[in-house]
Amino acid sequence: MATHAEAAEHHHGPPVANQSSRVDSRVLGMFLFIASEVMLFGAFFTAYFFVRVVAGSPWPEPPFHLPVFVAGVNTAILVTSSFTIHWALQSIKRDNRAGLQAGLVLTLALGIVFLLTQVREYSRVGFNPGDGAFGTIFYGLTGLHGAHVFVGLTLLTFASIRAFRGHFSAAHHHGVEIPGIYWHFVDVMWIVVYVTIYIL
Repeated sequence: MATHAEAAEHHHGPPVANQSSRVDSRVLGMFLFIASEVMLFGAFFTAYFFVRVVAGSPWPEPPFHLPVFVAGVNTAILVTSSFTIHWALQSIKRDNRAGLQAGLVLTLALGIVFLLTQVREYSRVGFNPGDGAFGTIFYGLTGLHGAHVFVGLTLLTFASIRAFRGHFSAAHHHGVEIPGIYWHFVDVMWIVVYVTIYIL
């Protein structure tokens, strides 16, 4: 068995970067990216706060109404997708490829239904981004979230293609875990948007 000194002697190129054994660098990178995204959403929530609290504008502005029930059903759909992506990840950690594939496909389907329902809501809500600060903030926050859902679906599509090609295993599943972390962030952020925009 080669000693550490012998291994170092045969190593070519720069030394291997030191990294923590607790958090994989790819996972840490996703968490840092999510932190920057939280700040982006925070800017929109700050504008929302000023419109509702500082300016004292009614929400929603008359005579408009927000489809609270439809958005609630959409929330249930997206929350369910968090469970299906979790199922997919836990399945591949047990080398269960069928569970991985089913979980990813279900997550994709639920995400697409959420996005299509959001688009249908836009077509029927009765106002547009140009209808004052209310319309701008509503479309800004929900549209920003919708863009994140689209990005998440793109990541999950690539993960699904790789899953059906047999690329993942119990030892190598970061290609599922990292999109899954992002998808959980998208779900949690929607809950915040839903409660803030539609309920409060």
